[in-house]
Amino acid sequence: MTTDRLRYLSAGSLIALIFLCLAWELWLAPLRPGGSWLVSKVLPLLAPLIGILRRRLYTYQWSSMLILAYFAEGVVRGYSETGLPARLARIEIALALLFFFSVIAYVRTSARERTASSAGKSTGSA
Repeated sequence: MTTDRLRYLSAGSLIALIFLCLAWELWLAPLRPGGSWLVSKVLPLLAPLIGILRRRLYTYQWSSMLILAYFAEGVVRGYSETGLPARLARIEIALALLFFFSVIAYVRTSARERTASSAGKSTGSA
């Protein structure tokens, strides 16, 4: 996969997870009618959004660790709840895994491209 596709996959899954968490905790299946404070779980997801959109490699690296908390929450809620909340948790798991693996692949592909680019420059200048 190319870095552009991985970048779009990473950004798309992160944005989808943000919207899922907002909809889940405000309208679809909030803990309390009308929403709950749990909607604030979206805030940490906003932190890497700009860096992901601007292709900052460091953001890709640290956000791969952040997303594991959302994977864990999805697993816990997926097994402890039933009905719509359990289905939403499974979607959260899928989006978190999609983000995680696309970010890891992006970092690896970018590193290979940079290595190839620097090797080409040093060979061309000699």
